[in-house]
Amino acid sequence: NGETPSGFETTELTDEEVAQIQAGGFTAAIVMHYSGNDWSTAQIEGLKAEFARLGVEVVAVTDADFKPEKQVSDIETVMALNPDIIVSIPTDPVATSAAFKKAAAAGIKIVFMDNVPADMVGGEDYVSVVSADNKGNGVVSAHLFAKALNGKGKVGLIYHDADFFVTKQRYDGFKETLSQYPGIEIVEEKGIGGPDFAGDAQAAATAMLTKHADLNGIWGVWDVPAEGILAAAREAGRLDLKIGTQDLGTNVAIQLAKNELIVGLGAQRPYDQGVAEARLAAAAVIGKTGLPNFVALGALPVSHENVLEAWKTVYNADAPASVKDAFVK
Repeated sequence: NGETPSGFETTELTDEEVAQIQAGGFTAAIVMHYSGNDWSTAQIEGLKAEFARLGVEVVAVTDADFKPEKQVSDIETVMALNPDIIVSIPTDPVATSAAFKKAAAAGIKIVFMDNVPADMVGGEDYVSVVSADNKGNGVVSAHLFAKALNGKGKVGLIYHDADFFVTKQRYDGFKETLSQYPGIEIVEEKGIGGPDFAGDAQAAATAMLTKHADLNGIWGVWDVPAEGILAAAREAGRLDLKIGTQDLGTNVAIQLAKNELIVGLGAQRPYDQGVAEARLAAAAVIGKTGLPNFVALGALPVSHENVLEAWKTVYNADAPASVKDAFVK
């Protein structure tokens, strides 16, 4: 929204504020766009852990499966529980706007993840939006991808064909950065709409590999489409293909650990995002003023070398055995 973001540290609460929140008996609902990935799971875990520390009861967690009409009904269902707080990510900025405005008008304090509904103003209609630096995420991904290609080759891009700020930002950051490498040529781009993002990306990647026998790399807009690209590469017998992406999901982390196919990615810090969202919402409920309207957490470059350490940073937990055991020195 053109605002300059504040950092994670601006969301910290004093001991007095924490005590005041704990004494309030507040409730919160988490209204997700989709919860079928590691990113959503980590956000929810960060939110739940911080709300628990603050004595805020989480009364509902919903999943709209990327369907705006389902999210609108989720908001209505949640409002019947009269929560003090809603933390959410809108599936569609326009289609969900009226429902979120209704929640705001009812006095519910709203904090958004990554994306804001149309015609809502930070500090007025909602408390704050907490985002990853999605453009930076694309930038990081592009540099790692270009490095793996030694700055030259023919590549394909698989992007998210939707009005979704997060994925558009990544695409822009990636494409602008890749243009700094004149030896790399984008020969084809294909958009995918889902909901079967892995399947759609697999079909798109298979078509690209068939059409361009000399393709050196393919970029996927997040880890689930990248899983589809992985499947296509294996099927085509192209274990030499370089695949770049964003988000440290389990399957792409295993490939990074093996040093196979996935060459690098930009990771978000969803657990810390959840912590920040919980703090901002709770601070608003006790009437704290001067809260930042926009908080962004920096992108983390992840390659084979640092995948195990990066997992800990991203998820606040050790890498699972499936990732650790796959790691080759």
